[in-house]
Amino acid sequence: MNAILNEADIRTVEDGDEAAPILRVSGLKRHFDVSPPLLNRILERAPKQYLKAVDGIDFEIHKGETFGLVGESGCGKSTAARLAVGLYAPSAGAIEFAGTDIGPLNRRQMAPLRSRMQMIFQDPYASFNPRWRVRKIIAEPIRVFKLLKNDAEIEARVAELLTQVGLMPADGDKYPHEFSGGQRQRISIARALASNPDFIVCDEPTSALDVSVQAQILNLMRDLQRQYRLTYLFISHDLAVVFHISDRVGVMYLGAMVEQAPASELLRNPRHPYTRMLLDAIPDLEMSGRARTPVSGEVPSPISPPSGCTFHPRCPHANERCRAERPATIATDGGGQVACHGVEEGRI
Repeated sequence: MNAILNEADIRTVEDGDEAAPILRVSGLKRHFDVSPPLLNRILERAPKQYLKAVDGIDFEIHKGETFGLVGESGCGKSTAARLAVGLYAPSAGAIEFAGTDIGPLNRRQMAPLRSRMQMIFQDPYASFNPRWRVRKIIAEPIRVFKLLKNDAEIEARVAELLTQVGLMPADGDKYPHEFSGGQRQRISIARALASNPDFIVCDEPTSALDVSVQAQILNLMRDLQRQYRLTYLFISHDLAVVFHISDRVGVMYLGAMVEQAPASELLRNPRHPYTRMLLDAIPDLEMSGRARTPVSGEVPSPISPPSGCTFHPRCPHANERCRAERPATIATDGGGQVACHGVEEGRI
C-alpha cells in the first residue's frame, strides 16, 4: 500500500452501526530492543534483549463509550495508548480504527485518519510550545488539517473552543505559563477538539491535578463526550477516577490484559487476584471491616518476565499450572473476560 489513503478508501463506522467498534485491538504486541551494543554482546556472548512493554492484548471500544485502562506503573498502559493512535508501530497484532488496520500504515498513509484521533497528555505544559500564544496552539490542528479556509473563521473557532472548555476567548492572547495546571489541561482538551476527532486517548490527564480540579476536568470531559459523542481511551492508575468516567475497564499487568469488564461489574465482582488487590488498595472510608489483601511484592522485569502467568510470583492462589502455563482469556458472568487459571478451575 504505497499510495496515500483517500477518505473514500477508508471504511468508517457509521453512527447507526453500533455493533462495529471504532477501535479493535487484537493480539497487540510492542517489544523494544534494549540490547547492549553489538561489540558488548559479542564479547559477552549475550543474545539480544527485548523489553515486552505490550505482550498480546485484545480489547474493543465502541462509538461514544469510555474504555478505562488501569494498572501499576510500568504495566504498558501508556505504550498501548501510543500504539492506539499510531505513534508506535506494533511488533505484532492488529489495530483497527474505523475498520482500517493502521499498524502497517506509514506517516503519509495515516494522514486521512490522523484528524479523527487525538491525545490528551498527562503534562499539558510539556506538550505546548512555550513561545506560542494559546490561540496559535489551539489553531494548529485546524491549519494542519485545513479544516477552515481563512483567518477569521479560524479565530472564531478558537474562541468557540476556549468557551466550550470553560475559558474566555481573550485567554487566547496569553502564553501557557500564565495558566494554572487545570487551565492548561482545558487548553489541551480544546486543542484535541480542534480537529473534530471521533476518538481521544486520555493518558492520565488528571493525575497531576488536585482533587477539586480533577472533578472539574472529568465533568468537562463527560459533558463534551455527550455533546459530540466522543470515544475515549482513558488511562490512569487512579481506580476511583477510572470507575467514575468509564463504561468498561481493562486491567493490565506486565504488558498483558488480565481482566476486563463493565465498570460497575468490575467494581462489584472483580475476578482476577490482581484486580482484587488493586481494589483492596483503595482506602475503606466506610470502615466496613472487610478483609483486604494489599498489593505485595515488586513488578517483575518486562525484559525477563516470569514463565506461565506473569502474576504468579505475587499471587496467593498460584499453583504449578500457573507457574508453567500462560492462562487463556475466558468469558465471565456479567459480560467480562479474565485470564486466570484459578477462575477457570473454580478455585477463585
